[in-house]
Amino acid sequence: MKLYSINTGYFKLDGGAMFGVVPKSIWNRTNPADENNMISLAMRALLIEDGNKLILIDNGMGSKQDAKFFSYYYLHGDNTLEKSLGKYGFTSNDITDVFLSHLHFDHCGGSVKWKHPPTPQRGDSRSVYLKDDFELTFRNATYWSNEQHWEWATKPNKREKASFLSENILPIKESGHLKFITYPTSSLISPQGGEGLAYGSLPFGESWSGVLFSHGHTDAMMHPHIKYKDKTVVYVADLIPTTGHIPLPYVMGYDTRPLITLEEKEKFLNKAAEEKYVLFFEHDPINECCTVQKTEKGVRLKETFSLENI
Repeated sequence: MKLYSINTGYFKLDGGAMFGVVPKSIWNRTNPADENNMISLAMRALLIEDGNKLILIDNGMGSKQDAKFFSYYYLHGDNTLEKSLGKYGFTSNDITDVFLSHLHFDHCGGSVKWKHPPTPQRGDSRSVYLKDDFELTFRNATYWSNEQHWEWATKPNKREKASFLSENILPIKESGHLKFITYPTSSLISPQGGEGLAYGSLPFGESWSGVLFSHGHTDAMMHPHIKYKDKTVVYVADLIPTTGHIPLPYVMGYDTRPLITLEEKEKFLNKAAEEKYVLFFEHDPINECCTVQKTEKGVRLKETFSLENI
């Protein structure tokens, strides 16, 4: 098995929104803001080469949206999904499976691309979804979500509606390439809270030790656990966006259920410290990976390192 860090680009979000109730005077030390109070964030996917499987976890924002949309997010840097795949000798046609942690646009936007881009004569097709305008970026791949989150994303609440874009999601199902990870029937943590963490199984072989389901950021977000070089690597997605979000109260204002996030983080980080997990970050602009340790103040950062240094 080989793991590759795939940087699809960088964008910016409001620092206050990213850290919720934590004062800027504190979070600005780890995630410094620009003059507009925006902080830089990565959109880092994880590529797993395992036998005849080439599995991509998340895929960034994509390039379908118009200039006005992208202007809200201050895209910067030279990294793209295609360039990062090419760095390791791969193309989108080589991907056998696309695993989507959740369906917010900055995690799944690269799943689908234009087949027939909008023209001035036709107008902006983002406002009217036309399925024939789109095709899968990874045409040979099976796309994996879970039924509970898919239902949540395709019938969005008003708070998250702007993050679930039809053109990123619906073409996957319409293509016939969509499959669902089975949600555990004996869930220990739910949208209403619980005593433990809910884990399910993954259909990718023995190197995949399971998937954690979380419900604080959005409903039924998934965090795969991968056995690699005698370590367990966990794709933490938006449960812990950056190393600056490791302390428990550092919860995003974007989370739909912040108190559930708090509970999930505490249980997961305690287990991560005990089991010596390697946390792989999707949004940290600098740090790809870290380990954590228990301290008198709770679980805290232990050390950071790149994926290739595991």
